Amino acid sequence: MSLEKIQMDKENVEIRKSFPDFKSGDTINVHVKIREGNKERIQQFQGTVIQRRNIRTNGETFTIRKISDSIAVEKILPLFSPNIEKIDVIRKGKVRRARLFYMRKRKGKQAKIKQKI
Repeated sequence: MSLEKIQMDKENVEIRKSFPDFKSGDTINVHVKIREGNKERIQQFQGTVIQRRNIRTNGETFTIRKISDSIAVEKILPLFSPNIEKIDVIRKGKVRRARLFYMRKRKGKQAKIKQKI
């Protein structure tokens, strides 16, 4: 039983390596598989990472927030979901916190995050 667990951990490490390293404050583009009837397509969701939960575990999730037509949209996605095709890091953000819930109250220039150089 422990041998199977070790093999599962190795597989998860390989999966983890396929995604780029990102943290809260980064702007990422997630390619998500969407099923509509019997058709399947890939939809991109670009936004700022607000939080990551249960880091380095099988149940790791992250929350992305974007503003589309002055309406805020948040998605909570599991990192090891088979529906996530790939993740692209667009911008590295410079933030001091792990959870950016204060961004929900901000809009416009106030919601801007400095870029890490």
